[in-house]
Amino acid sequence: MTAGVPVRDRSARLAALRGSPALRMVGKRTLMAVPIVLGASVLTFWVLSLIPGGAAQQLLGPEATAEQIAALEQRLGLDRSGPVRYLQWLGGAVTGDLGNSVVSGQPVTPVLAERLAVTGQLVGMAFVLSLGLAIPVALLAAYRPNRLFDRLSMLVSITGLSVANYVLALLLVLLFAVQFSLFPAIGFVPLSESVTGNLHSLALPAVAIAFPLFCFYTRFLRGDLVDQLQSEDYITTARAKGVGPWRVLVRHAFRNSSFGLITVVGLNLGTLIGATVIIEQIFALPGLGQLLLQAINTRDFVVVQACVVVFAVIAVLANLLADLLYAVLDPRIRYGSR
Repeated sequence: MTAGVPVRDRSARLAALRGSPALRMVGKRTLMAVPIVLGASVLTFWVLSLIPGGAAQQLLGPEATAEQIAALEQRLGLDRSGPVRYLQWLGGAVTGDLGNSVVSGQPVTPVLAERLAVTGQLVGMAFVLSLGLAIPVALLAAYRPNRLFDRLSMLVSITGLSVANYVLALLLVLLFAVQFSLFPAIGFVPLSESVTGNLHSLALPAVAIAFPLFCFYTRFLRGDLVDQLQSEDYITTARAKGVGPWRVLVRHAFRNSSFGLITVVGLNLGTLIGATVIIEQIFALPGLGQLLLQAINTRDFVVVQACVVVFAVIAVLANLLADLLYAVLDPRIRYGSR
């Protein structure tokens, strides 16, 4: 009897875990993500096959003969049909093998891991800067709308949204790297070599990506907060109970506005990742965006395919995380997802 009690406890815990609404929701979202990633890989493979001038022609140069091109295509496996090549690539991708680079012959998976670490750190810094500044600025602006601070924040937001991030990057280089020599214009210092040097080398590119997002988040959150404060009945009830204005703003209005902010952040992650393709090229950062551009220029379709799939997986994971945050903030979403 005593030996059977832990077994019954484990069985009960496993049954409760299988019946967990949160786990069920994660399973549904994960199953929905599979066709999205597959569709992105198929579309990328098809688009790359339509580009004139194959990888063999690009590697051998314009003086190569038809026999040389045919021999290289046979050696690289490019003479096979498109569906066969895609299925072979997909079979390896499922096991973590994304193939070998057509240009360098190196395995793609370890190269992607190294580049993804740089891009991940850049995106993480930009995300923390944009959201970490947007929330307090939006709260201060919504606390007293149409006052001086609110008008200044709206002016900065509109200005930031009017400037493309690559233009802002060039302006930052001109001002802080050339004029005042405070930050390096190009280059990257790994985190393992120097924490200070690493943050120093990523400061300008992170700001170039973060500032337009900061402006967008500030304007969106401020507008939603003001709308909550002026039109919702629960705000009127809280004020009638004597709740202070800051507590009404932070504990009540911001809690409800956070749902919209989470949605916008999840949808904007694709924009955030896409911006790294240009920003990494400007600042010569060895990230995933720079690798993608180099692979496109050299017709290295294996690397392009792998980069696009990684971007798609990151976007899907971001939307899954947003769904989980919904469930944490509002249990009705968690228990209603049956």
